Amino acid sequence: MSSPAGERAVRCAIYTRKSTTEGLQSDFNTLDAQRDGCQYYIQSQAHLGWTASARRYDDGGFTGGNLDRPALQRLLDDIDRGEVDVVVVYKVDRFSRSLLDFARLMERFEKRGVGFVSISQHFDTSTSMGRLMLNVLLSFAQFERELIAERTRDKVLAARRRGKWTGGCPILGYAVDHRRHRLRVIDQEAEVVVLVFELYLRLRSLDAVVAELRRRRLKQKKYKTREGVRRGGGDWTRNTVYTVLRNPLYVGKVRGQGGQLHRGEQAAILDETIFAAAGACLDARTTGRTRLPRSDDYMLAGILRCGPCESPMAPCPVKGRSGRRYRYYRCRAHQQHAKRCPTGMVAADVLETAVVSQVFRGQVLEPPGLASATPRAAAAAPGTAALASFGPAAGPHDVWSTLSVAERGRLLRSLVREVRVERGRLRIALRDIPAGSPSVDMAPLARA
Repeated sequence: MSSPAGERAVRCAIYTRKSTTEGLQSDFNTLDAQRDGCQYYIQSQAHLGWTASARRYDDGGFTGGNLDRPALQRLLDDIDRGEVDVVVVYKVDRFSRSLLDFARLMERFEKRGVGFVSISQHFDTSTSMGRLMLNVLLSFAQFERELIAERTRDKVLAARRRGKWTGGCPILGYAVDHRRHRLRVIDQEAEVVVLVFELYLRLRSLDAVVAELRRRRLKQKKYKTREGVRRGGGDWTRNTVYTVLRNPLYVGKVRGQGGQLHRGEQAAILDETIFAAAGACLDARTTGRTRLPRSDDYMLAGILRCGPCESPMAPCPVKGRSGRRYRYYRCRAHQQHAKRCPTGMVAADVLETAVVSQVFRGQVLEPPGLASATPRAAAAAPGTAALASFGPAAGPHDVWSTLSVAERGRLLRSLVREVRVERGRLRIALRDIPAGSPSVDMAPLARA
């Protein structure tokens, strides 16, 4: 379409969206209908030089409650490159259902000089009344989205109270009967489920169960999505075994709101006494652990790694029988995959003391080389800015004693980029230090 002589062509990008994927496989779907309506409107503005872009921006199966949409991101990238003058949509809620997101997008459009047009809702964003009407319409769109979400949650909870299968990833031991919308038992997989419970009740260890399942070369459930993509079939891990042992579907129940159990429509694979015995064993073995450790209590959280496994080491608090709390760092590869490594669990107090003494070379809160450096070099040393906030009168030992564990951790992480535990030795990579990483003998460190 050619623009009138003497007028610059106005490049119009058409954006379409649909919340679900239902019907998108048909020859003419709602995205096509939205695009046709926008194209007719652009043709009616041909006297102003409007031309429709050949590039399509279609988001099928994406919610309007956020901006995590591939076509929208491509549109925003083209706008930043100056390739779009006007964005045309069928309705405002097709573009966004969040008032905050829409306000941010409009601010971004204004900076780039890009217009916005909704062909079924006439308003002019160049006037205060037009912007007010736009915000009112968007507020109703957001209200409608929240109502739909509430109705969906209520429907799912009501279905679970009646024991119905409400969807999700296929479960080991069952297949989905899409015609009747319920689960049916697969005998071969049900035998694996029974075996997992028998092994755990006999061995009383998730690691031992994982090792035995791998020895028998048993894999997790394989399934195919509606799009034809094959999933599953991986090796067993501690998490997958734990998930099976805690799943009430195997005794013919479904979990509702607040963890409440309801009688399900699917046939049971296990006896309730076996399921209850496994749950009691799991509860007994996890009673002494703090499930959600606070990272503020661990100075090396986020920077500690296991050298042999190349995996992060996470906080692992443990309570003894006397109720005393012990702090450890544990290799995630060892924890998740029952992979025995030379590191295992390391006492946090001993490890943190070794790192602090190595980084500060025996002078608490005194960076390496700070004592013997020139004033200019001392000012550039790592941690000097953090120390300066405490004033020149405070000595390094006095400053360290006044800091909380969280503050010590933040200061230490501002100096250290990474700490690796490698077969009895500790390797520390400092920030802004181009020389080689220091190391210290870790032989006396305590292990669990």
